[in-house]
Amino acid sequence: MSLEALIITLVVGAVAGWLAGILMKGKGFGLVPNIVIGIIGAFVGGYVFGLLGVSLGGGLVGAIITATIGAIVLLLVIGVLKKAAK
Repeated sequence: MSLEALIITLVVGAVAGWLAGILMKGKGFGLVPNIVIGIIGAFVGGYVFGLLGVSLGGGLVGAIITATIGAIVLLLVIGVLKKAAK
């Protein structure tokens, strides 16, 4: 992975994690957790949309939207698992 691709991945992850944090809890989680949630969310979103055969388009905006939706799904699953563990 080139340095440029790494930087883009981190930026997309940070933006997606921040957006998911705002949409799900009303605030972000901090820079590093946002990046981690966003990057994992990008994989989740890509997998889910791949199963559905849906594409949100290419480019930076499509990547951010896919990663944000994936991060929201990830946060929902984590919330359900936390409630089930109680």
